Amino acid sequence: MTEAYFAESTIDWAAVELPDAWPDRLDWSCPTTAFRLLRRVMSRSRERVTLPDGLPGADRISKYILQEFHNLPNGNYSKHISAGYSRGFDRAMLGTMAAGRARIAQALAGATRVIDLGCGGGHMAGVLKASGVPEVLGLDPSPYLLQVAAKAYPGIRWVQGMAERTGLPDASVDGAAICFLLHEVPPKYLEEVLAELRRIVRPGGRLAVLEPSPVQWRLSWWPVIRGHGWRGAYFKWLSLSVFEPFLDPWHRQPFAERLAAHGFQVETDEAGCPFRYVQAVREGAPAVAPSPC
Repeated sequence: MTEAYFAESTIDWAAVELPDAWPDRLDWSCPTTAFRLLRRVMSRSRERVTLPDGLPGADRISKYILQEFHNLPNGNYSKHISAGYSRGFDRAMLGTMAAGRARIAQALAGATRVIDLGCGGGHMAGVLKASGVPEVLGLDPSPYLLQVAAKAYPGIRWVQGMAERTGLPDASVDGAAICFLLHEVPPKYLEEVLAELRRIVRPGGRLAVLEPSPVQWRLSWWPVIRGHGWRGAYFKWLSLSVFEPFLDPWHRQPFAERLAAHGFQVETDEAGCPFRYVQAVREGAPAVAPSPC
């Protein structure tokens, strides 16, 4: 079943015609358009994401993700804003993402098939492919981000789906990468994501996770500045400025304990600034996918 699944063709996300979301239909010839969009970005109130008619896989996107994360108008569900966010994210992180992604790739060296959960614009998956992983899968709920990823990184299998419902066969990957995903998942669904990881990662397979650190979130301004300088102050400000509705419960939950409860032995758990890096290995026998209702 596993090999048959991976032999199936998937959507060519680079070529598919996606419908315009409301930010794509803005009239930029109007002098007030940029002002109205900026006011929406800077506002403390957030709107629910509106999915346009005809969007592929709209019925499979969980409602909790349909929010304007990071203050992005319509979240990750438009052509232009999704592409701009993908290009600008590394700059907003002051160039620190390259080292974080390299560490994940190093942890998963030797794997033959790796999934990048919540792949976004494809940067982590691209690093994995460039590091020599023979087969890389990138999974994300947003067709717009999948299209950005597919255009930037050919030769990778891009799949639409949720991290808690990947659709992959049991024990079908020997590595999983997670880069800035889990802090955007509410606690109930985080348990489902971990159960899904237990199901799809083979025994002995590795999991590498990079998430925002609790350091800049938990400490007050002076300890952050004293320990991490102006970069610490910047990331402290960033953690307080962007819309992240599930960041607080993410930092408060005992993630290493939850991993252990789902069959992963934690090897590394380091919290610096701005990242928390966790590395674990899958224990035990393969779990079985739940029967469909």
